[in-house]
Amino acid sequence: MIVGDWGLRPASVADVEAVAELRAVVLRADLERLGRYDEQRVRQRLRDGFAPAHTWVIEVGGTFAGCVSLRPAEDAHWLEHFYLTPHLQGSGIGAAVLRGLLEQCDHDGSRVRLNVLRGSPARRLYERHGFTLEAEDAVDVFMVREPALAVRDR
Repeated sequence: MIVGDWGLRPASVADVEAVAELRAVVLRADLERLGRYDEQRVRQRLRDGFAPAHTWVIEVGGTFAGCVSLRPAEDAHWLEHFYLTPHLQGSGIGAAVLRGLLEQCDHDGSRVRLNVLRGSPARRLYERHGFTLEAEDAVDVFMVREPALAVRDR
């Protein structure tokens, strides 16, 4: 089922705790599987790196449902903090949000990078949207997506 009543709004500093809590929920199973879950650290890492200027809150029916960041860097944009409330995962919202961000990057001719936890089912979503393996370590898989030429050359 694809949920149609969703939207994005710019994040604010006031969103940090909701995002930190969602991160802890969404990443818990993967971090536990990797032996890396720490209840305080998972939240604090988000707080330490939260950049509202590059972050959007995903709302469904006017209610907080997730977030995504697209942080500019020297040679690419970094897709970060892409979390969706578990009961909405698989609904098509995440794919729609990702598609919109990637279309913007294609238009700008920007490469997009991300990292995902090893074994995370989110990797399949990224692969379906053109991301390929760049490197990996014991915890993270680093992926990259070049801008789509057909869109960029318009």
